[in-house]
Order: sequence, then structure tokens, then C-alpha cells
Amino acid sequence: MRISDMRQGQAVWALGTMSGTSLDGVDAAMLKTDGQAIFDFGQTGYRAYGAEDQALLRAALGKWPGEDGVAEAAELVEGAHIALLRDFVGAELIGFHGQTLAHDPKGRGTHQAGDGAKLAEALGLPVAWDFRSADVELGGEGAPLAPFFHFACAKWIGADEPLAFLNLGGVGNITWIDPTKERPEQDGALLAFDTGPANAPLNDLMQQRRGEPFDKDGALAATGEVVAGALELFLDDPYFPKIPPKSLDRDAFSDMLDLVRELSDADAAATMTGMAAAAVMQAMVHCPALPARVLVTGGGRLNPVMMEMLRAGLDCPVDPVEAVGLNGDMLEAQAFAYLAVRIANGLPTSCPTTTGVRALVGGGTISGA
Repeated sequence: MRISDMRQGQAVWALGTMSGTSLDGVDAAMLKTDGQAIFDFGQTGYRAYGAEDQALLRAALGKWPGEDGVAEAAELVEGAHIALLRDFVGAELIGFHGQTLAHDPKGRGTHQAGDGAKLAEALGLPVAWDFRSADVELGGEGAPLAPFFHFACAKWIGADEPLAFLNLGGVGNITWIDPTKERPEQDGALLAFDTGPANAPLNDLMQQRRGEPFDKDGALAATGEVVAGALELFLDDPYFPKIPPKSLDRDAFSDMLDLVRELSDADAAATMTGMAAAAVMQAMVHCPALPARVLVTGGGRLNPVMMEMLRAGLDCPVDPVEAVGLNGDMLEAQAFAYLAVRIANGLPTSCPTTTGVRALVGGGTISGA
């Protein structure tokens, strides 16, 4: 199918990808949608980045187009996506996010490595990409972008009272939803923003101290204690009382490692896990009403220590998204499949209460259409 042949309201199979801030690999997932409702979930896949790949991407973090190492990072991202997406059958449209290397919405903008036109040429399908730039150009944060999809998920599970989706990836972000509204762009339907650092600083700690990519099952944190002094210094950051919408770069809280430098490995892991959970607790202050439930996606939901800290600190049930039949490993990839169809149909992908953009905006470029 060509984009020009797509009829408004027609449900199509879209294939979305996400290469996360944790730098572990590429997720891909198919979704049947008309850009409004979810009709079906399809095939999923994952391609891991090896140690050398991760090192190359890590060396490019914080860099902008034309700087050393960026072209190599983009080539790696494009190649990994093409290799993974060749295994999918039946997709009519691809949503390609790329790898975020730098995010400075009030300064230089936002930079996702990877050229969607190259994917379109290699795969013979139209590709929606560069999702964030138009939002930033209109004064938005360019993130988070999954909230409109979260709204569709709330409808899909039949929610009838306010709830929140909490994504604990490299950076944490929350989407507060009133599912009684008809459309995500309606006043009062959504509020979304980055809560603070989540897995990225903890992963960096594990890599530096133990040569391990992450604290599997929270095993190290479970043997340590949260050090109150370091936690209090973390919570003194002016980001937390700042009124949302607001967003963060992966390395915005890079000084977290300094706050735990003198601690044992176990206490450092426990404290950084506690920091991620405490950031979510601070975020709840900004929500219009206490959600009836918090549904957790991303790698953080697999960390029993982090989940227990959230359950102890929040005044509502906290569950992984699997509890309502969703796939927490693939939710972000599915989101970009959903957003790709919205772009193809000329629908907005963000609004003032999700990114702070001045007006409704449908970001993205479509190549190979």
C-alpha cells in the first residue's frame, strides 16, 4: 500500500521500532490500527546490540549531526533495524524512531540517529520517521511521544477511571489518562512528562563497577540499603518541582554516579533504584488526580526491588502492564507503529498537555510513500 492510497479511518498493519536509551537493542512490533483505536496486536521481535555496538553508541551520546562518531552510530542503527525488520511479513507502513543521541528541546533541538529514507529503500515500504522535530520547532519538549498510544491502550483495556502508564526505561516517563474522554487531544484527557532518571544511571553504575549491563532482577540492590543523604541530595534537583510538561536527556542526571561514588556496590545500586522510584513519587504531585492504578512498562517493571519501592510509596495499586494483557517489552515499539498511522492520516501526535507544544502537532516525515 502507498500512503496516497490509505483512506482516513482505514485500519492497517503498521510495524513500529524503538531503540531505547538503555542501548540494549532494537524492539519491533506490529499493530493493526486506524490511528485511533487498536484492533489487534501482531508479531514482535528483538535484535540485541553487542558490546562493541553499545560502546559505539555510548561514545556518540550527547553528539549532534556532523560530530565525530555520529555517522557510524547512524549506520549501525540503520543496519540493525533493516536486519530485524526483514523478518516481518504483512506490514503496510513502518514507524522508525531511531536512536536518541541528544535531546535539548530548548537549545539545539533533538537528535535521533538513523535515516528513515534508507530503511524505506531497503525494505520497500513507506517509513514514518523524525517524529520529534516538528514538536520541538513549535515550542514543545519533543517527548514523551507515547501518550496518545497510551490513551488508545486505556480504551482497549476498557478503563473507566483515571489511570497512569509509567514507562521505566533509561529515562522514566508517566502518562496520566482520563479514559472517559473521547479523544486524546481533548482538554483534560492527558498529562504526560518525564519523571526523572530510571534505568540508565543504574545500568551505567553496573557497567562501570561490575562490567554487567544491568542489575538483573534487582539482585544487587536487594542486598544493599538506600542511603538517605544521597537520596535527599538527588531530590533537591530543581527538575522535580518544575511544572510539566517537561522532558530529560538520557544523561541529564549524570551526577547521580557522583552521589553514590563512596558507597559500596550494593548500597549504590539500592540508592540509585530508590532514586528512580522517588522521582516517580515526586511526579504524582503533578497529576490532576490520583490514578486508580499505575501500569508499569519498560525494563523497570522486571526489577522486583524497584516495583516494591513504588508499591510502598504510591497510594494506589502498581502492576506491570502484563496484568491487563499488554506487552511491556514492546509497548514503545507498538506506540511508534500507532503514531506512524496517525501521521499518515494527518492526525496529531502530541498536544500541549503531553509535550508543552503550543498547538496540536502531527510530527514526522514519510519516506518511500
